[in-house]
This record gives sequence, C-alpha cells and structure tokens, in this order.
Amino acid sequence: MTDVIRVSADDPDPAAIARAGDCLRRGGLVAFPTETVYGLGVNALDRAAVQRLFAAKQRPASDPLIVHVGSFESIAPLVSHVPQGARRLAEHFWPGPLTLVFPRSAQVPGEVTAGLPSVAVRVPAHPVARALIHAAAVPVAAPSANLFSRPSPTQASHVIDDLDGLIDLVVDGGPTAIGLESTVVDLTSDPPVVLRPGAVTIEMLQQVIHVQMLKGFGTRDSERGTRDGDREIDVSTEGSPSAGPVRLPSPGMLEKHYSPRATLTLYEGEAHSALESLLRAARAALAEQKSVGVIAAEEDRPAFEPLESRDTLFLRLIGSRDEPAAVASRLYTTMRELDAAGADVILVHGFPDHGLWAAVQDRLRRAAAGRIVRK
Repeated sequence: MTDVIRVSADDPDPAAIARAGDCLRRGGLVAFPTETVYGLGVNALDRAAVQRLFAAKQRPASDPLIVHVGSFESIAPLVSHVPQGARRLAEHFWPGPLTLVFPRSAQVPGEVTAGLPSVAVRVPAHPVARALIHAAAVPVAAPSANLFSRPSPTQASHVIDDLDGLIDLVVDGGPTAIGLESTVVDLTSDPPVVLRPGAVTIEMLQQVIHVQMLKGFGTRDSERGTRDGDREIDVSTEGSPSAGPVRLPSPGMLEKHYSPRATLTLYEGEAHSALESLLRAARAALAEQKSVGVIAAEEDRPAFEPLESRDTLFLRLIGSRDEPAAVASRLYTTMRELDAAGADVILVHGFPDHGLWAAVQDRLRRAAAGRIVRK
C-alpha cells in the first residue's frame, strides 16, 4: 500500500513535508499537487530513482521528464546556458504553469531527458510543491502521477487509483486548480516554439517575447486521424513496427495521451453540425446496448433532453463556453468519472480553439487518438 499524507494546500504541515522530502532524497517516489495536476516526483539526479519512476508509470524511455526547481536561479546547475528571453518569461510567469526547455548540462542524467541535449524545467506555484522542493533540497523530476497515457490526476484519489502500491507516498493537498498540464516553450529554437499549450496561452507569451506554435500543432486541417463527414480515415502510424521510438522534445506530444479507458471520439468544427453528428452517434450506440458517456458544454443541454431518460446515457455538462478555466479544471475528472460509471464509449462536443481553449482541445485530440469527426 502507498502511504497518503493529507496536508493543507495553503499551509502544509512542515513535519509532513519533511517526511516527503526525506523520501525523495532517499530515492523514493512521491506524488504531490501542483497548480496544474498531481506530479510524481523523484530526485532528478538519481538515475535509479528515475528508472523506477518510468517503471511505475509504464512510461516509455523516449518521453522526457520535467524538472521542478524552486527559483530561476536554481536552474544554473541543470543548463549549459540560458537562452535569450528566458529571464523575461520567468519574470512574468514563474512560479507558475510554464515549462521552459533549455540546453542541458552534463549534470542531468540522460534518463531524465530521453537522451536529448535539452532539459525541461519549471518553477511551480503551488505551496505544497514549493515546500516539498525546498525540503528535498534536490531538483525534482515529476511527470503527472498516473499510469502512462491515462488522464492526468487532479486529486489524490486519482493517483491512488492508478499507482497504489507502485509508489511510496502521496501528499494529498486537495484538488488542483488548473487541471491541465503546464505550457511548454522550447527556448533552444529560434524563435522559441510552443510545444504544448496550457494555462499560459500563446497570446500571453506573445506579449513578452516572440514565440511561435509548433508547425502543424493542433491544426484542424491535419489529415492525421480525421474523418470525411462521419466516415473515419485511418492514417495513423502509431504502433507501426517501422516507425521505432521517437524521442520527443517535450512531454505530452504523443498522438495518444490523456486517454480514458473507454473509446473517446471528438466532434469538432461548426458547432451545430458537430453536435448533430455526435447525437447520431449516441443514438446508434444506445441502440447497440452500449453505455454512452457524453462530455459537452452547458449550452448543449437542450439537444440531449430527448435522451436524458436513457439509463445508459451518462451526460456530463462540464461548463459554459464562456468559462474555459472551469472546463479545463473538470476535464480529466470527468473522463475518470465516466470510466468509473462503466461507459463503453465517450463522445465529446469540442470547444473553441484559442486562448486556454487551445489547451483543452489539444488534450481532447490526444485523448481521442485520431478518432476525430470534423464538420
């Protein structure tokens, strides 16, 4: 059994934090809350501990980790040099949900970086995370505290659901606030490139330095996993024996990620047409005696009234299209709830694609793993 320590999110008990910090220093695996999602921390300089983390999560070695530190000054031993613009971004967004990719120093084990010459670093804002990093007195490598490719955990119970008995300790600081992983910006490129969207949006970044979105990232005209009308076009190369492992510059860039156990299909594009297509799919699945989970906006409620009496329809209206932060904070919890309810399939009516919504849509597209209906 994994031990669970409950602490106040705002004023964590020093004795509890000291115990968790000691566990990290001794090579243990400790899950803890950040402002984004729960992370699974290890001493980033301990190769054996890092390898144990990959094994616990069933994470491929080609997927690098993010190293968490307490301040901008703390990055010095981890990086070979600090690219232009890094300090300005840190001044605006650290501590906070922004990860920066630097050229790495020789001190960082290759296991942390997937053998790449770069290292991803973040200074978290959550009081528990900050206290733990201070108590551990080591840089803390911490991916999300879940089994690989599952929805990230936004509360301690999600960590236990996935990793009970596989890790040493969970510091339970209550639910996380943002609910989506950090924005990742690659500073080794010129200009810097956003590799993963998050709560620090590209619009916010552009007010500080010139950045660009990864080419082809999140575009609706991508042919990968699209559909023509309601007919799926399967062009995915995932699992191809000729493809081989791809070393990614950032976590969260695989085509399939953040996925529930139930098969998830995303319906996006023109709002009315996408919703009608989703409703047709829901009726067809119900007619086949399947349990159907639906994730949609509050504004979609009237469309589902004819189906709400069906015992095998699990409708989750997770927020208004005017409230991206509320939707983001509930997204992963809702996926896990639908899995727990026994949904065979999950159908999602997509959201806008700007600001924080871009991060929501990115997670949904990866959760769908190519099962996307664009109208």
